[in-house]
Amino acid sequence: MIITNTKTYEDTYKHKGLRIQLVSQLRDRGITDEKILGAISFIPRHWFLDNAFTEHAYQDKAFDIGQEQTISQPYMVALQTQLLSVKPKQKILEIGTGSAYQAVMLAYMGAEVYSVEIDPVLHESAKNMLKVLDDKLHKGTSFFQKNIKLFLADGTQGLPDFAPFDGILVTAGAPEMPEPYLMQVLKGGSIIIPIGTAKKQKINRFTRVDTNEFVREQLEDCSFVPLLGENGWGKTK
Repeated sequence: MIITNTKTYEDTYKHKGLRIQLVSQLRDRGITDEKILGAISFIPRHWFLDNAFTEHAYQDKAFDIGQEQTISQPYMVALQTQLLSVKPKQKILEIGTGSAYQAVMLAYMGAEVYSVEIDPVLHESAKNMLKVLDDKLHKGTSFFQKNIKLFLADGTQGLPDFAPFDGILVTAGAPEMPEPYLMQVLKGGSIIIPIGTAKKQKINRFTRVDTNEFVREQLEDCSFVPLLGENGWGKTK
């Protein structure tokens, strides 16, 4: 499939002002990590969306990105990232690359990101997005392409060849915790994952406290697209 890119990737004072307003809203909802808020303020979310959604990109809503997938609402992106307690140089596994917005946030915060996408169209689109960001935001360097490694695979298997990870962040709703993730996170690390039905879930945080022991916290209600794959909702849509 040929992906045609007709966007101009402008980032106007209006867009930047809307990001500042969004950051204020997220503070009011309990997002306190300044690194996360700084990333949201810096990264042009409208670049990750179809032109039809550009004027609405800084509303706290999820938007369709094609292939029956969405870019998560900013609050959920920020909340999951805050729950993961990301630190510079940490090795983070992201399940569900989607638009690449979440992966870019993690990389901006200093993480080494391994991101897995099951859909080939979204995988190719994400690769193109990283090139655009490097060209437009990093003056032709390869910052995002170097710090975000993209994989086309069944994300419910994790990435055993690159494990262990300091943290795992899942951006789709699972019926239960996929067993492979439990074997791929370091002691002290967390897995942030929505668990529930195909339409309604709760954000869960599993923190590894010993070799075979995890502490589970069930947190906010949420609604993510289904996690596709062998250990999710199946391999097909």
